[in-house]
Amino acid sequence: MTDSTLAGRDTAALDDPVGQALRGRHAHLARRLGRAATYLPGVATFASVSVGPDAAEWDDLAALLGPGELADMFSCPAVPPPDWEPVFTLEGRQMIWSGTARPGHLPAQAETGVVELGADRVAEMLGLVARTSPGPFWPRTHELGTYLGVQDDGVLVAMAGERLKPPGWTEISAVCTAPEARGRGHAARLVAALVARIVARGERPFLHVAEANTDAIALYERLGFTTRRKVTFRGFRTP
Repeated sequence: MTDSTLAGRDTAALDDPVGQALRGRHAHLARRLGRAATYLPGVATFASVSVGPDAAEWDDLAALLGPGELADMFSCPAVPPPDWEPVFTLEGRQMIWSGTARPGHLPAQAETGVVELGADRVAEMLGLVARTSPGPFWPRTHELGTYLGVQDDGVLVAMAGERLKPPGWTEISAVCTAPEARGRGHAARLVAALVARIVARGERPFLHVAEANTDAIALYERLGFTTRRKVTFRGFRTP
């Protein structure tokens, strides 16, 4: 796929990346009731409702999740009923790969020292997440897509992977490096390797990042990502 084709890719699916993924390539990992949807337990806490949901749709989502559970609405702007307790609000941005700046290495070079992480590495992945806090990651999150890592003497010290998959796009997420392994370019190499794989499939990479994480934003910009829009991540507790 040429850079011009990538640059012209329709971005409308990115307005509702959770809902688009749950209705499409992640349908096998979804739970649904009416127009409400969420991921299976242990995969992700992200939930989706339609544009302008009514009270019945919020009731369906509450029934899917159960009482007192987290409804992670991600970047959805819809406001739940007043008896849904706010849990968190985080300002962030959605960034898309420009399709004009290559990630700095040929694919084979980008993957030097990179290993694929599967179900047999979940305990190590969860341990690294606990140390670095890159964002939500659960025992089955690796089922959302390909996860890659870097090892140091057999110990997992960095990783990144694929998360939401709206039509034509794949999100890069869980980018993290252990404190003792930072400054070695692991995050850049992992993101570059994922970009190369995603583009090779004819898709376009995108990602989300907290607005306060200026170091990460600078890294992604160096790798060819540009800001598409500002977003607010919100979570609520069901009644």
